[in-house]
Amino acid sequence: MTNLLKGMRIVEGSAFVAVPLAGMTLAQMGAEVIRFDRIGGGLDAGRLPLAPSGQSLFWAGLNKGKKSIAVDMKSPEGRELVTRIITAPGPDAGMFLTNLRVRGWMDYETLSQFREDLIMVTLMGDRHGRPQVDYTVNPALGIPDITGPEGWPDPVANALPAWDCLAGNMVVSALLAAERHRLRHGVGQDVELALKDVAAAMLGHLGMIGDAVVNPTPRAKSGNALYGAYGQDFLCADGQRVMVIGLTDRQWRGLLKATGTEQEMAALALRHGVDLMDEGVRWHMRAEITAVLTPFFSTRSVADFAPGFDAAGLTWSVFRSVKAALREDPDLSTDNPIFTQLEQPGLGAFPVPGYPGSFSAAPRTQPAAAPQLGAHTEEVLGDVVGLCDTEIAQLFDRGVVQSPRFCAKRAAA
Repeated sequence: MTNLLKGMRIVEGSAFVAVPLAGMTLAQMGAEVIRFDRIGGGLDAGRLPLAPSGQSLFWAGLNKGKKSIAVDMKSPEGRELVTRIITAPGPDAGMFLTNLRVRGWMDYETLSQFREDLIMVTLMGDRHGRPQVDYTVNPALGIPDITGPEGWPDPVANALPAWDCLAGNMVVSALLAAERHRLRHGVGQDVELALKDVAAAMLGHLGMIGDAVVNPTPRAKSGNALYGAYGQDFLCADGQRVMVIGLTDRQWRGLLKATGTEQEMAALALRHGVDLMDEGVRWHMRAEITAVLTPFFSTRSVADFAPGFDAAGLTWSVFRSVKAALREDPDLSTDNPIFTQLEQPGLGAFPVPGYPGSFSAAPRTQPAAAPQLGAHTEEVLGDVVGLCDTEIAQLFDRGVVQSPRFCAKRAAA
């Protein structure tokens, strides 16, 4: 975390991955991010993975450092409170992130009537307003068709919601761009992004759309090979599997030298009349290259060659499970300054990441845990909405809002 955005207030009404990720990223850069949820929790309050207590590690992971208010949004009073929180005055307020837009209430046309310079960033499923998630966008655009083992007939989905992750960070950049425009020109704006458009644009940026249009042969599955150059996984004598990369000239030369295969590769190139210094040639010759390299790895354990690979500066890695990576890789421990060991009630103690980047003008601070649902309800109603203690107590009594502290006080009484 950093305090780079200290003083900025952002309100978030969201679910799933992308928009919660955006709000968390802004919170980890120092912004005050107020997340509102319905009483009892939103759509992802109990999403897997869960801790042994039954609490959601997913929710806690994507809501670190935010403030939480729980509101009955079915009631007119609850909707009015949310509107007042979103449109509260202040030069560094009036910014709203959502993927749960509700026409006639929680939309730009309605909210901007209460604050003309409102900035609202909405992430939709697709540009038509239809619902989409990463796991529908990905197959719709053809990525599972090129993912998986070579020759495998069925599509293979990805365990990582890549488009959600990318869209979340595009929401961040959209908000900051709109806020800069407001600072310069004094006007707010309605910003719309669509998850499917984010994915479609990325296909174009990576040349995949052009490839599908101008080339007659569709791209096929290639297993763990690095598309377009040389990179391959190998099974070692100790049963471990490694990934080695020969993408750049330096990486390729280093790999051949470290494996002692320089002469065999030269003979292979001569036999086929090709130049293996060309990464495209290495891609097309990957099966023959892999056949030359396989004996090196199949007769050695990782411990036999790891020191030499590291000393040579090769680009390579061992395949691990997440549990193994936590045991073996110091980059997933508190040796890495982005991580802090946090004890979180109901979840346990484990390394929790802050913002991955570092800013020379804003020293890194420790990450903050996610709040309990509604933990900041009283604070937000008082400091942001401007209600007095009596008004706040009446809202609790009528069940319009909720907080863990109020529940505890009621139980004690």
